Amino acid sequence: MNQAEKATAFKALHEGEPFVFPNPWDAESARRLAGLGYKALASTSGGFAGRLGRADGEVTLEESVEHARELDQATDLPVAMDLEHGYGPDPADVALAVTRVGEAGAVGGSIEDWDRDDEVIYDLEHAVARIEAAAEAARALDFPFMLTARAENHFRGVDDLGDTLTRLQAYEQAGADVLYAPRLRSYDEVRAVCEAVSKPVNVLARPNFTTKGIVDAGGQRISVGAQLWTLSGRVGFEPAMELAAQMRDEGDFSLLSAER
Repeated sequence: MNQAEKATAFKALHEGEPFVFPNPWDAESARRLAGLGYKALASTSGGFAGRLGRADGEVTLEESVEHARELDQATDLPVAMDLEHGYGPDPADVALAVTRVGEAGAVGGSIEDWDRDDEVIYDLEHAVARIEAAAEAARALDFPFMLTARAENHFRGVDDLGDTLTRLQAYEQAGADVLYAPRLRSYDEVRAVCEAVSKPVNVLARPNFTTKGIVDAGGQRISVGAQLWTLSGRVGFEPAMELAAQMRDEGDFSLLSAER
């Protein structure tokens, strides 16, 4: 498929049955996950940084653009990119990140509200301005680019579900196509997020979650972040791919904590 066809297929996934969205870290893992029958792929900033021997957050925009091209060319599946905080604090930085990975073949991407330089959550007004800029850049592309807005509270140790809901609602109004609060801990929290917004919600899988439980709570899209990358480093690439197949078949994410 060409990029426009991939983009159309990716958008349609968000309008159909809920789906699992695994996260490769290189061309080989992308090909193997595609071969397992998954319908779309998402990059993992943590896995990609780890592959380069760095910590999450130490990858540059240029490296992310090349990674988008690598993943896009590896399979015929739609690819969405983890764009971290947009590789800069300003709305213009975020807009540039969306434009650049879109030009490299990606058909979606996520922007978080965590300031990696100062290690704080952006204030809401600034965070909204960043999503507005990202949405404007996405709409300027000549294909439907699915923009995901991430509220990082729970991922960064801020246990404030009320603020997370306020932020996701504001990001939806700012133009995000998908909402995401990584590291929700329970189905009740997933349900609260899904009921607070009208756009599709991405849920980060946890070992205590199942596909059925997430879907019953309202989740549309399920990703695994860097967990497959971590599992590959712990048990080996082939066992990790075997567990990815079991995850697909059984919908049981306790496999992510498996040891062999």
